[in-house]
Amino acid sequence: METRLTEIAERIKGLREICDFTVEEMAEAASISVEEYLQYESGTKDFSVTFLSNCAKKFGVDIIELMTGENPHLTEFTVVRKGNGLASKRRAGFKYDHLAFNFKNKIAEPFLVEAPYSEEEQNAPIHLSSHEGQEFDYILSGSLKVDINGHFQVLNAGDAIYYDSSKPHGMIAVNGEKCVFLAFVMPKQGGNK
Repeated sequence: METRLTEIAERIKGLREICDFTVEEMAEAASISVEEYLQYESGTKDFSVTFLSNCAKKFGVDIIELMTGENPHLTEFTVVRKGNGLASKRRAGFKYDHLAFNFKNKIAEPFLVEAPYSEEEQNAPIHLSSHEGQEFDYILSGSLKVDINGHFQVLNAGDAIYYDSSKPHGMIAVNGEKCVFLAFVMPKQGGNK
């Protein structure tokens, strides 16, 4: 099992126990089944950003604390140089680079996302997830097919979409190439800091 995956799972389990939350309470907060939650907590299932965001909100911590074990400490500004975001690979090859991981009390989680092109995904249902709050995605290169609660849009370089992320949503790269985009995930007001 990947070391980083194990470490994140241990942090989640440790925080759950410290906060005295049951597995059932955490599964409900993450909007998943108890069985799926236990797979995450045991480190046998790779973490989605949605799952980590939901857990962070329940624990009242920054998502970065779950990912790294460190609490962000910068409060005035932070600079992340090209290629130096906090990287994580999630959801069938999607790559997320967190672009403000050292900043404390963020009101948004900014990511540079790379969605791989997959021929198999083109005619299959798009994997959907949801998390409380809102999201803004801006396409830098390639094309992205987005499903927001059954409403489909194809976005190209320079296009943007803003949506209620509590609605089921998902996306795939289309037109034969990967898609690179900026994603700003904004938790519901009163969420974790």
